[in-house]
Amino acid sequence: MKHQINLFLFCAISLLFGCKNQKSDAVETETTDSTEVMKTTDYTEAIQGAWTTSYTNENGEDVTITTIVMDGYIAETFYNKEAKRFDGALGGSWTIDGNTFNLTFEFDTTDSTMVGQTAGLVFNMSGDTITFEGDDKIWNRIDDGKPGALAGAYLITGRKQDGEISKRTPGVRKTMKILSGTRFQWIAYNTETTKFSGTGGGTYTARDGEYVETIEFFSKDGSRVGAVLPFNYEIVDGEWHHSGLSSKGDPIYEIWTPRSILDAAKAQ
Repeated sequence: MKHQINLFLFCAISLLFGCKNQKSDAVETETTDSTEVMKTTDYTEAIQGAWTTSYTNENGEDVTITTIVMDGYIAETFYNKEAKRFDGALGGSWTIDGNTFNLTFEFDTTDSTMVGQTAGLVFNMSGDTITFEGDDKIWNRIDDGKPGALAGAYLITGRKQDGEISKRTPGVRKTMKILSGTRFQWIAYNTETTKFSGTGGGTYTARDGEYVETIEFFSKDGSRVGAVLPFNYEIVDGEWHHSGLSSKGDPIYEIWTPRSILDAAKAQ
């Protein structure tokens, strides 16, 4: 059974498309003696970071929802850390128009037919909280993208094997890693077939070349929740070089390229 869709930006699929024509509180009218000037607040920077809320599902179980919104991309996950239970995830790219957050889905574990579609919801931000029209939940900010030495959205573009680095250009099969100031999530999916292959995430620190993950959810193996994984990292020519041992204990050396760089190259 699909989890209750208490989305960060979407109350329910039926509401998503209906919200597009609602009035946005981000538009203010300033009247002068001769003209009426429309002023619009840009929330693009203010909304970035990590957010959380929770609810009780139909079985009486607590569900945490955590969302990372960075650099034009978003990942949102439903889980229970204590029960080591993963309930679902969704995400993709986003833009803001006034008070409307528009998401183009790249993955959705509860409804794969949403992949490739765009939907939006009117929101109201007050300090470090967000509410959404049609939903009574309050979202609280976890961080604003800081301290986040690695904050951003990335796709894996290379690996080192047997001392040789092999690079590739991401296509329809993607592995994205998105980080706020304190939280991380990786997601593997295919935007053409809409297949979702897996995800994991939690909290992280990155300082002095050491990157440490603490896992709070893992879609394929809940027993890994609570694991603390130290890695080495460095930024080389704008790319994140990530090395150490995987959650299975296997040696890895990965290269992650910011999606902003990939998007710029694609646009040329």
